[in-house]
Amino acid sequence: MELETLYALRSPVGLPSHPIVFLVLLVLTWALHILAVYVMLGSTALALCGSVLAGGHWRRLSAAMLETAKVAVSIAIVLGVAPLLFVQVIYDPFWYVSNVLSARWAIGFIGLLLAAYWLLYYRYFRNGRETASHLTLATVLGLFLLCGFIMHGLSSEMLRPELWMRWYAPGGHIDPSGSALHDYNPWRFLYFVGLMVPVTGAWLVGYRGYLERCGERDTAYLDWVTALGKRCMSAGGLFSLLIYVSWMSTLPASAGGFAASAGSLIAVVATLALAAGPLVCRAGSGYYRPMLAAGVAILLIAASREALRLKILGGGFGYDILTYPVHFDTYSTLLFFITFAVLGGSTVAFSIALSWEAGKAQGIYTASPRIARLGNASLVALAVWLAQYFLFGFLTMIG
Repeated sequence: MELETLYALRSPVGLPSHPIVFLVLLVLTWALHILAVYVMLGSTALALCGSVLAGGHWRRLSAAMLETAKVAVSIAIVLGVAPLLFVQVIYDPFWYVSNVLSARWAIGFIGLLLAAYWLLYYRYFRNGRETASHLTLATVLGLFLLCGFIMHGLSSEMLRPELWMRWYAPGGHIDPSGSALHDYNPWRFLYFVGLMVPVTGAWLVGYRGYLERCGERDTAYLDWVTALGKRCMSAGGLFSLLIYVSWMSTLPASAGGFAASAGSLIAVVATLALAAGPLVCRAGSGYYRPMLAAGVAILLIAASREALRLKILGGGFGYDILTYPVHFDTYSTLLFFITFAVLGGSTVAFSIALSWEAGKAQGIYTASPRIARLGNASLVALAVWLAQYFLFGFLTMIG
């Protein structure tokens, strides 16, 4: 694929702000999104394990993780919108081509995610706080992983522009069906999926601290949860490191020695930090430290992931995102940051705070004045945003 062709595929409108702004926001929002995804996957897997083992502490953990999963999937979906938009903004020539080449998979992703979402809630409302059935939870986890594999395949295809024409017109015959996922790297997929194990371990240790704050007195269960979390952090982090090495050994030639670069070293250190999570675990409020450390580690891995993408597109094909035309638009830029900070921030904060407080309640939960004010603020922010949206559209139409 000629470089001029790639540049010609860019949006003629250009960007409303500097590409670096969107690149930084892409890394940040993807890290937040993938953390929620890891909690979603890990809690679903633990709920499944608990339903299979169905004895002792596992039964109780399964019920708790089922509740965690239903909240995590909602937050993961909400937080997934922003990084997807940023990819579409600064990598549009690559992302849209991969979505056209595998259109059925890109569209099917929505249906599969909805099916997993509905099944998860079906089991939750069907069984209340009891352990969900094996088959349903296994199906939910399988659908979640399939959705992840679709995103992985689309992301892999966008980095292989030299193969686009071969995929689109194999043997000289155009195939517009979009029925195939043309490229994937199992080691890359396993690495990013496998990171759910140490992150979930950190979540379990934080869960122990949360239960203590709720007045839990079953020390045997608390100690068991902590031990399970520490094992997940150590074993999962080391396993992820081995998978990472395998992934680096299979990078395409366009990666140009990234495996030995500073960007790769950052990912190695961050993965080791996940494995070392138990070292920062302390009684009391220190039980939350592993999750905070995991958040920092995932942010570094997100930066390394983006460095690899820039290396492949820049070093392998000469594509430079910094040359994207910029037509600065004050209104749209301010609107985005206000939306991101005020509307998005208040909505996500309300969801997390509500779940946090409701989990501590015994019996029927009634929101505290603080949570009620946060919920009202979210609704007001949404109403104001909708009002300005239609007002600006009307003024543009009549102007």
